[in-house]
Parts: sequence; structure tokens; C-alpha cells
Amino acid sequence: MTTIGAQSNLRSDGRTPADLRPISLTLGVQKWAEGSCVIKVGGTEVLCAATIEDKVPPHLRGKGTGWVTAEYSMLPRATSERNVRESAKGKLGGRTHEIQRLVGRSLRGVVDLAKLGERTITVDCDVLNADGGTRTASITGGWVALATAMRMYGMERCLIGRVAAVSVGIVGGATLLDLDYSEDSKAEVDFNVVSTDAGRFVELQGTAEGKPFERADMDRMLDLAATGLEKLFAAQAEAFASVKR
Repeated sequence: MTTIGAQSNLRSDGRTPADLRPISLTLGVQKWAEGSCVIKVGGTEVLCAATIEDKVPPHLRGKGTGWVTAEYSMLPRATSERNVRESAKGKLGGRTHEIQRLVGRSLRGVVDLAKLGERTITVDCDVLNADGGTRTASITGGWVALATAMRMYGMERCLIGRVAAVSVGIVGGATLLDLDYSEDSKAEVDFNVVSTDAGRFVELQGTAEGKPFERADMDRMLDLAATGLEKLFAAQAEAFASVKR
């Protein structure tokens, strides 16, 4: 288990504006998955599991290239009130569809699909407890599950980098890193930053909940996100180093 964290006296949970919540990555939590981990980021907890299959979607058959995709779901009691399972509704909600497409795009960005061959790696992300940042935790933990599976099955050569994600926002006029639910629910600006360890962005999702924000605000948020991402990449690297084929 890899754990990092910090304490201060400025935010409700004792963090400074530039602190991540404590993060842990626990590997090998599912017996049958090719790679798995539970990522905990403060009160948010996500189970990530990777599956490798010798097949590709129909549009890729015969093209000699692989595919990486993701599925995302939130367990009914991951939140303070029970959510109805989307399987019971018979369709995915818009938010779920958006998040799993984001996770899939993020993971594909660090895999050489041509070297993967005609194989599909699916990363399932199931939220056990939600306290803000479930999509960013899914991406960060999803990479660990993906990379573990690839190392265990001799495909590490197809891995071309790491990807992680973190939230940042403006709450009460202050720029804060890694928002929990209490902060996210009242943020004036909410920003999610997905980046590779080479410093290249996969996606920037920024929304003004009240008045529009300025370019200088965005620059401050991106700078703060970069400090958090550096720590997330370090935690990923430490966890991955423990994986033995």
C-alpha cells in the first residue's frame, strides 16, 4: 500500500489549499482480474479492475491494432442516499456515459495500440464510496490496474506513459486542490485536469458555476493541478514498482 497525505489547519479537513487528500493504492484486491487495485482519495474509494481479452470491436477486426476501454458505475450506497442501479433503469445515465468515455480516452492515451495487437483491455471502475473526485480517482487508479495487467501478461512494452487526474477549483474565492464533496458542491469554478506524466493533457474540464472566470484564474488552477499530479504520478510509480510478473 502506498500512502501520502498532509495536515494543516486551513480547510475543514485540515488541509492547506495546495494539499491533496491522503491517497492510497492497494493492489491485487480481486483474485480473477488480470490487474486490480482499490484507490482511496480521502473519503472517495474506487475499485478498478483490468480485463484482457483476445478480441477487438468490430470496426478494428483485421487491422492488427488493439483497444482500451472503460466502464464506470457507482454502487447504490456509495452516496448518502441510495441510488437506483442503472442496470435496473435499463440504460446508462448521461453522467456515467460521459465519465466512462473520459476514463477510456485517458487510458488509451498511454498505450501503444498498434503494439497491443488485436486485444481489448477493459478497465472497470466501481465507486464504493463517493466524496468528490470519483472520475479523477477512476483515471488514476485505472492506470494502476491497467499497468499491472500489462506487466503480469508480458505486455508492458505497449505501455508508453502514465496518466492521472485531479480536481482543482475556486471555493469562496480561494483556489483549492483536490476538492471533496463539501467543497465541490459550493465551488464557483470546478476544474478537472487529466494529464500524462510527460506533461501532456488528455482533457481539461472547467466550468464556472456562477460568474465567468478569467484566464489568470485558469492559469493558477493549472499550476496548482500540476503540483498535485506530480504527487499522484509518484504514488502510481511506487505502487507499480511492487508488481512482479
